[in-house]
Amino acid sequence: MYSTRASGHVNAPRPAVYRALVSADAIARWRVPPGMRSRVHAFEAREGGAFRISLTYDAPDAAGKSAEQTDTYHGHFARLVPDRLVVEVLEFEALDPALRGTMTLTTTLGDAGGGTDVLIVHEGVPDAVPAADNEAGMRAALAQLARYVEAGEQRGGPGA
Repeated sequence: MYSTRASGHVNAPRPAVYRALVSADAIARWRVPPGMRSRVHAFEAREGGAFRISLTYDAPDAAGKSAEQTDTYHGHFARLVPDRLVVEVLEFEALDPALRGTMTLTTTLGDAGGGTDVLIVHEGVPDAVPAADNEAGMRAALAQLARYVEAGEQRGGPGA
């Protein structure tokens, strides 16, 4: 198992970024890698609240971790500090034992330059998941989070 880190800046205040981390609708839009689509089955944004999410590849020949073309993961929110911290404990729903195991995803928000610095740390990633792929996915998700929040999509448009 290994850990990856990604950090970046979002030109929006911490409350706007935090809302995008704890909204099922937002997660379905920004936390989906390019070439995939998302389905949120369950999402209770409270400490101890459960979530279950599937990501399905657009390419018909792509191999998923949980099903033919799908990666499904489930978990719970271990800690929520409004506008500052989201800690998620999750695991893939995979038949392959090499892909199983509990992972922790910690997102920390801090004020910086009139916006928000975001640090994402993904711990306990199974070695069967290529580290370069995991890191690239985290960087892509962070960029999509920034685009989503900066466009003001949580409340209907820029500046909303």
